[in-house]
Amino acid sequence: MKKLLLSTAILSSLTSTTLFAATVYDQDNTQLKVGGRAEARANISDNNETTDNSSFKDKSRARINLKGKTKINESLGAFGTYEVEIGSGKDNTVNTRYLFAGLSTTVGNFSYGQQDSAQVMLTDYTDILATFGGDAADLTTGNKDKRENNFLYSGEFDALTVQANYIASNEKDDDSFGISGMYALPMGLDFGLGYTSGQQASTGLNSVDADQINLAIRYTVNAFMVSGLFTTGEIDNKDANGYELAAAYKLDQWVFQGVYNFQDVDSTDTENNVAIEAIYKLNKSFRTYAGYKFEQIDNKDDQLQFGLRYDF
Repeated sequence: MKKLLLSTAILSSLTSTTLFAATVYDQDNTQLKVGGRAEARANISDNNETTDNSSFKDKSRARINLKGKTKINESLGAFGTYEVEIGSGKDNTVNTRYLFAGLSTTVGNFSYGQQDSAQVMLTDYTDILATFGGDAADLTTGNKDKRENNFLYSGEFDALTVQANYIASNEKDDDSFGISGMYALPMGLDFGLGYTSGQQASTGLNSVDADQINLAIRYTVNAFMVSGLFTTGEIDNKDANGYELAAAYKLDQWVFQGVYNFQDVDSTDTENNVAIEAIYKLNKSFRTYAGYKFEQIDNKDDQLQFGLRYDF
């Protein structure tokens, strides 16, 4: 158990998605936490160039996160989460990232709303960068995060985590379901398997059948982490495959990370790139980072991205 807790702590320090939160209310078995980030960042790439725009593009954003939970009785509780992202500039956009509520029971949590599919706990193995990455994981829309109209079950049984979800789309013939499991061994080795199936919109007038299988593995030792995601599926009777390989190393206040993404659909490469980045954490609340993506597909250009981020 001590090794498992140590592994979790190392992963939290290596990855850059941890959201700090302050407890603003804790009374009568009810708790509310508020957190978020202010992130000033920019991207430089020929992809940004148009008749009116240069290769430099500001991508600054802010996020606000609210998390609440309450105890109903000894075996039943309730929870809710809301997270919004706000873009910079006079034409800024406001996008809801998460909006869901549910019940926590002795056999697991049941929730509904805009939340991650059951596959995301597997794709998070390799989606670790602050700048790029996560390009090859989603062969189907049912595999993605932040899905609306999403019914989710999540249960933890010692070292085993099980999730299942059903997405009841607003659009006709666009529903999907998925199931996944993840097991954590005490020596720092985690692995998981997932499956999603359903229908999704295509470029034509009708929806198409889409299925995907995910296999994920991750190993953490001392300050080093390496992981892999391997995925295969079928979309409208066309074979699709992908894999992501990730590595991270923590050295004092520095974190160095890299990811390789590859995906092909019907024997045509759709993703093929290498992304590397360095993060310097001045303290637990403030960091600066820079990353570079090397594109291997001819019609895609390399990208440089950098930023400053304050978590609260």
